[in-house]
This record gives sequence, structure tokens and C-alpha cells, in this order.
Amino acid sequence: MSEAPRAHGPAVVRARLRATPDDFRVDERDAFEASGQGEHLLLTIEKRGMNTAFAAKRIAAWAGIPEMGVSYAGQKDRHAVTRQRFSVHLPKKIAPDLATLESDDLRVLASAWHARKLPRGALAGNGFVLTLREVEGERGAIEDRLRAIAARGVPNAFGEQRFGRAGDNVAQALAMFDGRRVKREQRSMLLSAARSALFNRVLDVRIADGTWDRALEGEVWMLDGSRSVFGPEAFDDALVARLAAFDIHPTGPLWGAGGLRTSGAALALETDALADARSSQLRAGLEAAGLKQERRSLRLRPTDLQWEWPAHDVLRVSFDLPPGSYATTVLAELGNFGAID
Repeated sequence: MSEAPRAHGPAVVRARLRATPDDFRVDERDAFEASGQGEHLLLTIEKRGMNTAFAAKRIAAWAGIPEMGVSYAGQKDRHAVTRQRFSVHLPKKIAPDLATLESDDLRVLASAWHARKLPRGALAGNGFVLTLREVEGERGAIEDRLRAIAARGVPNAFGEQRFGRAGDNVAQALAMFDGRRVKREQRSMLLSAARSALFNRVLDVRIADGTWDRALEGEVWMLDGSRSVFGPEAFDDALVARLAAFDIHPTGPLWGAGGLRTSGAALALETDALADARSSQLRAGLEAAGLKQERRSLRLRPTDLQWEWPAHDVLRVSFDLPPGSYATTVLAELGNFGAID
């Protein structure tokens, strides 16, 4: 886990995360029901120890179509047991036997026809069940921290997955901005890593000064459950109530061309946080790549957060998160975890 600043205070637990894939279970929440007709076969797949891109290749080979004919809403980690949807474009509406797709590490849970392919981001969120083993820490302090997370939320940082297995995606992005040629799919990944690094930098500053879930003068707000933003505007009693109710959240920049929308203290903080040489290089590269300024919520609130102790040194935690957020950012507020096997 990253040693970024924690909003809730020092670590209260040390444990082993993902000793086996079953210890990290992810269940994608569907955003819509299948129409029952059309030339796109929606498959709900459970896969073990397999990332989304590899599963898509397996499905394309099974269907006898190019890989571009298989779509999915979100990327899922390899070191996990995950359930998610794929769409398979079959214009003749004839699918091979589903049993021939299955294996020890991949099962088909459901299938249905639909009129359109599954676009990226078309999910309502993800449910997580995470098992921590060899837990070290005082049980009361751990449970107090979990209650604080449920009540206040956590900083909405981009997780370490965004930065590559070796953590070098940002360095590769800088090399790309300096002229190194990369494949199209790698370009998109590196642009995302550069943007994420800048966002996390601003978020770290706001964690350090205690404003990650509070209003600064000149704040831009995001409506909960959407990407709609508004502001800046005067922070009146109505906004105070909406912030407390988790109806709105303060935001940070997803960098691109154009001016920052914030003003006053919020603008000054974002400008100062991203004024160093490395951030300046990343900002210039993203602007040259044609990305536009966007915003992301600084605050993330897991819903339906529950926990149990199957053994004295085993803690199982479950919760739901909206799309684009990371379970590891929730765990980071608890403590430190061993490396993935």
C-alpha cells in the first residue's frame, strides 16, 4: 500500500491482503437489464486469477470473432475472483456452446441478448468482499476506524493499479510526452496515469490540511452519483447541509487544456500543488494530447460497509463503491498490507 497521508490518522492494522484470489472478491453491479433481443450477447462471467483483457481474448477466441467484437464496462484485477459482464457481437445471432467457454478459472453465470454493445463505464458500481489475514492490531481500534470510514468516507484517490505493476506508468507517460512512440492502447493508459498522479497530488495536499471533505472558498462541487459539477458559489447554509448529507462533494482537477474552474483559495491550492517541475511536465503533456479540464470528487463514501471476524486474526470487510473508485483506497485508511502473492 502507498504511504500517502491518511485522513483518519495513523494505521491501526497490519495484515495480509489477497493471500488467495478468493480473498478479494468483486461483483460488478449492472447498470441496465438486457433487452432480450439484438445481436449482442451479454455474458455474466465469473473469473479467477484472470484480468479483464485476458478474459475478453478468451471470449473472442471462443466466439470466433476479432477481439474488438468483445466489450466490457470496467477493468477488473487479476488477483481476485470477479464477476462482470461482457458483450459479444454476433450478427448472425448464433453463439457457440457456452459450455465450451468454461474452464476451472472461468464460468458463465448468465447470458442474454441485447440491442447494443456494452460501453465502457456502463455499470452501477462494484461490490467488494475482502478478507484480511494474519491481522495485527487492537480489535476495538480497527472497528472504530471502520465506523469512522462508514460515517465520514475516505479520500477518493486513484489506486496503485492505475500506475502499473511496477509503479512506472507516470515515468512512461513523461517519456511519451518527450517523443517516445507507444501503442494506441498504451497511450490511453499512460494519459490516465498522468492525470491520476496530478489529481492524487492535489488530494494529498487537501488531506494534509484537512479540507478533503470540507469547503474551500472558490470550491467546485460534484453531485453525488453523477459527474455533474457546479460552482464556485457562496458556501451558504444550504450547501453546508448538502455536504453533510453526502449530496455533494468537493472536487479536484483531472487535468487537460483550459483554465481551472475553481477560484480563490481552492484555485490557489490547486495551482501551488501542481507548480513543481514534474507536475508541469505532466500538465503540458496532457494539454498537448488534447484532453480537456474535468473534475473528480475528492470524497468517496463506501455504502453498506460491514465486517466480521471469521477467526481471531482474520477480518472480512464488505462494501459497495461507485464506478471509477478503488477498494484499496478504503483499505489504505485502515493500515498496511502485505504484497500480493
